[in-house]
Amino acid sequence: MNTARTAIAVVVLTVVAMAAGIWVGTRIDQPHQHGAVDVHTILHTQLGLSPEQEKKIEAIEAKFALDRKDLDVQMRAANLELARALEAERAYGDAAKTAISHFHAAMAKLQELTVVHILEMRAVLSPDQANTFDKTVREALSADPP
Repeated sequence: MNTARTAIAVVVLTVVAMAAGIWVGTRIDQPHQHGAVDVHTILHTQLGLSPEQEKKIEAIEAKFALDRKDLDVQMRAANLELARALEAERAYGDAAKTAISHFHAAMAKLQELTVVHILEMRAVLSPDQANTFDKTVREALSADPP
């Protein structure tokens, strides 16, 4: 009876961990839709970018999309690692802690790359455009989470 309870607990924890990972991944992947300003929408629709600026920003965005895809793969792999650790250890042990560290490292790298991405796009803007962009970024970073 005790073994059955332990097995059920491990399955439940695994599902919860996987669901949490998916939830975090979707939140990272989507701009906040609850009233916060979408930086890319403002960038492409309200700043009056020249064709040259659009071309430069498209190149910056393409590179970021590739880097982000790689980090998304790393985060999914870390979630799988966590699921396997929970199943194998049936406890919050060293393997689970390591998997969580791997997830956090990829998530931190994504945040760093996002900041660099924002600054690269900003460098393409005129001073007036940059002021509007800065306000948009500030609002997006200050918005309450969903």
